[in-house]
Amino acid sequence: MWQTSGGWGKIDRGNAVDAMLRYADAGLATFDMADIYGPAEDLYGIFINRVRRERPPEVLEKVRGLTKWVPSPVKMTRSFVEGNIDVSRKRMDVACLDMLQFHWWDYSNSGYLDALKHLTDLKDEGKLPLGKIKTVALTNFDTERLRIILENEIPVVSNQVQHSIVDMRPQQKMAELCQQTGVKLITYGTVMGGLLSEKFLDTNLAIPFAGPSLNTPSLQKYKRMVDAWGGWSLFQTLLQVLNKIARKHGVPISTVAVKYILDQPAVAGSMIGVRLGLSEHIKDANAVFSLALDEEDVDSIRDVSSRGKDLLRVIGDCGDEYRRA
Repeated sequence: MWQTSGGWGKIDRGNAVDAMLRYADAGLATFDMADIYGPAEDLYGIFINRVRRERPPEVLEKVRGLTKWVPSPVKMTRSFVEGNIDVSRKRMDVACLDMLQFHWWDYSNSGYLDALKHLTDLKDEGKLPLGKIKTVALTNFDTERLRIILENEIPVVSNQVQHSIVDMRPQQKMAELCQQTGVKLITYGTVMGGLLSEKFLDTNLAIPFAGPSLNTPSLQKYKRMVDAWGGWSLFQTLLQVLNKIARKHGVPISTVAVKYILDQPAVAGSMIGVRLGLSEHIKDANAVFSLALDEEDVDSIRDVSSRGKDLLRVIGDCGDEYRRA
């Protein structure tokens, strides 16, 4: 639900919640948001109330709201942490958060360990009627800090990271640690804001107005990733390979891109951005569950992916793009 934070087109609240209900009815019932994603948590609160009123109990049982807490790196006291969690609970209109994913801006400040210990306390109290969090997780932590967190016996269940056919950094270091410890990866940027689609196949963005415009923050962000990885020409080669595979299986390019990442070690789930009330990709998203990539498909994707630059060297480990001056 990053798209609700602005820059993708004006989102009408009523239309947005209607769209969320359609996703839930189609089985896509987990929504990922953050305290800093504009009205995302508020929209979820309206949505979950409509589910309670308008849908049978079995639909409500499947709905999950994953949110993130993205604080400034100040002193992490118990009251400060709990107060912020209470704000999200109120906005989302839930007694207990299904998952709280924690982000930290500055590794030189070890306060992230204090915050995570307080969050874990709030989770452990879930055995009581006053529990406020079901599961604690991370977002955009690197491998070194994930190891430190686990060594401090903080039981995080997952780390949300950027991961796509272009950005394979999570498989270079982090996936090994995750497999050793049982931590899972939840991926975003897997369709690169829409760049991994037929819309951008056989286009030349170097020619003004010749191709689709990069008119959203996510398209602009992931175009920079393409540039760092290998440039538009190599990206076109990738799209051509993906298009051949997509046509073979009767699915869109984006579905192939998501399935390839879902099949990677330690990956538990992949998030697809929603432009609620503006566009909808329910059929394409659900097609992922019936798609099986064969060895030839995987080899051809791996071949073109490996031709790009090593983004671990260019950018750094997972999340490092958010911690550069």
